[in-house]
Amino acid sequence: MEIILDVTDLHIEFHDHALPETAVEDFDLMLGKGEIVGIVGESGSGKSMSALAIAGLLSRHQIKKTGRIMFDGNDLLTCDRKTLRGYQGDEISIIFQEPMTSLNPVKRIGWQVEEPLLIHHPEIDKKERKKRAIEMLKSVGLENAEDVYYMYPHELSGGMRQRVMIASAMIGNPQILIADEPTTALDVTVQAQIVELLKKLNKEMGTSIIFISHDLSLVSQLCERVIVMQKGRIVETGKTSQVFSRPMDTYTKKLIAAIPKIDLGN
Repeated sequence: MEIILDVTDLHIEFHDHALPETAVEDFDLMLGKGEIVGIVGESGSGKSMSALAIAGLLSRHQIKKTGRIMFDGNDLLTCDRKTLRGYQGDEISIIFQEPMTSLNPVKRIGWQVEEPLLIHHPEIDKKERKKRAIEMLKSVGLENAEDVYYMYPHELSGGMRQRVMIASAMIGNPQILIADEPTTALDVTVQAQIVELLKKLNKEMGTSIIFISHDLSLVSQLCERVIVMQKGRIVETGKTSQVFSRPMDTYTKKLIAAIPKIDLGN
């Protein structure tokens, strides 16, 4: 398998208090082309912080980052700002758990889906951008894409807004999509639809996905490999089926034991 992302010894430390506080320690991840990897753990485990570092979104001067994040021959922790910006939203995209805070409330959906093309591919004319945006909206399951294109975020349901965010993240055909708790704010039915959509995009576009969640049942449905984090460190990693059926670490066993069981009766 071709490795497109290689994270080695990632260490993230906050320096905005009297004493430094470690958020992530010795985090490693090798992501293959077309692979889906899950990162699980409770709140504060460091999973989202690791993802933000990969996406180049930890820019505050109070945060110290060491290690290596190798992508396309560059270390994303040390490369110049222009190189990093060239990757953000084009080769590496990210979607968050609450699309209403990510979408601009005063901009139409079409403009927001097209924005990555405006930034990274200014050579594409307005007519072609609109065509691609509508096609992308259709590909994420919005059948009335032509109408959605002219709508504002408040006119859409939560599930529709998340599909719009995915369309915006995928319009540049990124190599890597980071999905940071993308289903948390959605009901169970819509959660399942979003997971199936990510599977579809992975298969059809060959996009590698880093799926971050505290919901182990969703991770088991989507991810080939899983990384379990606790207190900023990886405590267990391996094939999802193997980790879930034969967990080795005590923390992983507790997480799996906490998965709700449905009693359907006799």
